[in-house]
Amino acid sequence: MTITYKDAQGIAGMRIAGKLAAEVLDYLQPFIVPGATTNEIDRLAHVYMTEVQGCIAAPLNYTGGGNKPYPKSICTSINHQVCHGIPNDKPLKRGDILNVDITVIKDGWHGDTSRMFLVGEASIAAKRLCAITYEAMWHGIKMVKPGAHLGDIGFAIQQFAEGQGFSVVREFCGHGIGQGFHEEPQVLHYGRPGTLEKLVEGMTFTIEPMINAGRKEIKEGPEKDGWTIVTKDHSLSAQWEHTVLVTPTGYEVLTLSAGGPAIPAFAAAKT
Repeated sequence: MTITYKDAQGIAGMRIAGKLAAEVLDYLQPFIVPGATTNEIDRLAHVYMTEVQGCIAAPLNYTGGGNKPYPKSICTSINHQVCHGIPNDKPLKRGDILNVDITVIKDGWHGDTSRMFLVGEASIAAKRLCAITYEAMWHGIKMVKPGAHLGDIGFAIQQFAEGQGFSVVREFCGHGIGQGFHEEPQVLHYGRPGTLEKLVEGMTFTIEPMINAGRKEIKEGPEKDGWTIVTKDHSLSAQWEHTVLVTPTGYEVLTLSAGGPAIPAFAAAKT
């Protein structure tokens, strides 16, 4: 396993890229309303990333190791779509839940983050799934410090999510990130404490649990586009993502922004 450890210059670059990625989500918030299309949200994001921020949209034409090139600048996954949904012209409906996944490249460094949005007034069950998934991500983040193990992160997420009656998708995981979009290590969202890679200062990776309201099994979406993944039982799925740096004493979340949701009280003491 070849992990890249960031020096001071690399960390500075990652901080900038992470902040810019989060600010794209802030910018998009007012446009995510009933009747809007994900194609329009994608267009707005692309213009903002390229013309306002001076960034490159990392997903555009990304092949992911052999897949068809991804045709859009962001990923938009709705309701039972688990991840990698491709923006289209279908209008969003009141009550939909939407994950918007942003990855920018700024001066060669990647910033990667995703956020759930409620389209109009969502159901109590949908709001609970989104809230619990957000907390699950933070339970994983709280485990990050030098000497801890990747298995500690996965265990914390799994224990919390399953304790709330939800299931954790196994086939997709977080990943190292830096000058590469997807680097080592893989960051599983389930597991056993004290297992897998030991965390070392200077590591940067994403924590991005995908949590299903029903069973954990997934399948390729009916679109057969080579990207979209859905829950096998058609239950709702939610995901949140932050990029995290291992610091000398703990962690730093690189993808926070002014418009993001509040950090949960149990995690707010250390950010």
